[in-house]
Amino acid sequence: MHRFVLVAKQTAASLGCEGPGVRRGARKAMALRCAASLAAGRQPRGPRLLRPSREGPVRWSSAAKASAVKMNEKASREKILTLESMNPQVKAVEYAVRGPIVLKAGEIEKELRKGIKKPFTEVIKANIGDAHAMGQRPITFLRQVVALCTYPNLLDSPSFPEDAKKRARRILQGCGGNSLGAYSASQGINCIREDVASYIERRDGGVPADPDNIYLTTGASDGIASILKILISGGGKSRTGVMIPIPQYPLYSAAISELGAIQVNYYLDEENCWALDVNELRRALNEAKAYCNPKVLCIINPGNPTGQVQSRKCIEDVIHFAWEEKLFLLADEVYQDNVYSEGCQFHSFKKILYEMGPEYCNNVELASFHSTSKGYMGECGYRGGYMEVINLHPEIKGQLVKLLSVRLCPPVSGQAAMDIVVNPPVPGEESYSQFIKEKESVLSNLAKKAKITEDMFNKVPGIHCNPLQGAMYAFPRIFIPSKAIEEAKAHKMAPDMFYCMKLLEETGICVVPGSGFGQREGSYHFRMTILPPVEKLKILLEKVKDFHIKFLEKYA
Repeated sequence: MHRFVLVAKQTAASLGCEGPGVRRGARKAMALRCAASLAAGRQPRGPRLLRPSREGPVRWSSAAKASAVKMNEKASREKILTLESMNPQVKAVEYAVRGPIVLKAGEIEKELRKGIKKPFTEVIKANIGDAHAMGQRPITFLRQVVALCTYPNLLDSPSFPEDAKKRARRILQGCGGNSLGAYSASQGINCIREDVASYIERRDGGVPADPDNIYLTTGASDGIASILKILISGGGKSRTGVMIPIPQYPLYSAAISELGAIQVNYYLDEENCWALDVNELRRALNEAKAYCNPKVLCIINPGNPTGQVQSRKCIEDVIHFAWEEKLFLLADEVYQDNVYSEGCQFHSFKKILYEMGPEYCNNVELASFHSTSKGYMGECGYRGGYMEVINLHPEIKGQLVKLLSVRLCPPVSGQAAMDIVVNPPVPGEESYSQFIKEKESVLSNLAKKAKITEDMFNKVPGIHCNPLQGAMYAFPRIFIPSKAIEEAKAHKMAPDMFYCMKLLEETGICVVPGSGFGQREGSYHFRMTILPPVEKLKILLEKVKDFHIKFLEKYA
């Protein structure tokens, strides 16, 4: 402590804090403040009553400053939360869609704003399916209803159509105090769950849906994570195994890591347009039984990132497999409106399950998911979604509601947005004509862009892209020369991460490496959204083509 006092005295004296005009107690306090300023790397201030020296700024000896800093370091204790002490399951979580490549894109954007010269003028973020960020216009009717719910005084305005007002009033009547700002029931607003059930019945040709089996969620992701939480149990070889497609949407691997479950990969068949083969499911299941208890099977249809749309026969085979092996089915169907290829059609797992007869529909446990974020709506920011869970044990139903009640309720504005997805204008209503025009415009535009992307990629040497049957992404396979693979290893990067980083740095195009979604050993891909406007998409694809050809030449 004597060294600290010495430093304090030296500092105080140099600032004029010592002397006959300054009381002893004040001198001590001033000295301590001066030393603390030094330790923090700040210029100490003298007494307010003293005028600054006419001889210029005070110079501090390096020894005095070093002593103060050292004393300050000793005074601070070790952090409780460190990389070593944090939850290891959280540390294991990876989410490539917003991973290192996106962080780098953000850095480049900041540099461009500062005027730093690049070979491009903007960063094009083709890494994520964020429709409105890419220029897609909102659906007018959906926004009208949410606006009316948010500010009910607008219900008196002649600017809003009566069918929008009717839906807004119904939603508000289901809210506490007739306000969107009130908490809802944990399962969601009752009238909206009724509308979801009616939508499912219409979609599935009359297959019954019970509002009590509907749970409104914060996007589909919240529902998927909640169901996984309640499914995962056991330890060692009895730990729950979760079967997921490879390539997969990284939400699944992230949730599995966070919950400490066991990821069981089954591979989609790239040579057969990313088809799902039940023989591959059986291989993955049988191998996994040696080290875990596989009891969950996740399906993404239409596929993300692969864009395949499953046939009716494929879905029947999967349901039979789940029934035979006693697996809980998770059907991620958020892209159910995004089907583009001729001959392809969306079939819900719920509908096919019921059409297979009582032995299946009364026994196979199924959770299916939908969202406001995709489809023709693209309302990602509202975080609206739902899940329908059927054949759940009654006691587990209570446990699920309890789990959901911990987060109180999903965003009520998102619930309202979800209601318009499942309860849109119908023929004869005032808003129907505009609504259907906007909806068909978005979907036909996406179909056009899917075809443009597939065709342009398949003209580039070293790139192969399967047909984009649905969803809103391309997942092309890219050839990476051995020299580039070696350089990637030298930089401690996966080869496709190296490729995507180079693409970003040289063109400003941000895509996600296939290694973030999973892929067969020795194959390389990237995921790119097809959401940019047509002309911008064409420019983007031309830039990728030019980059890829130069990349092959450089590393040949």
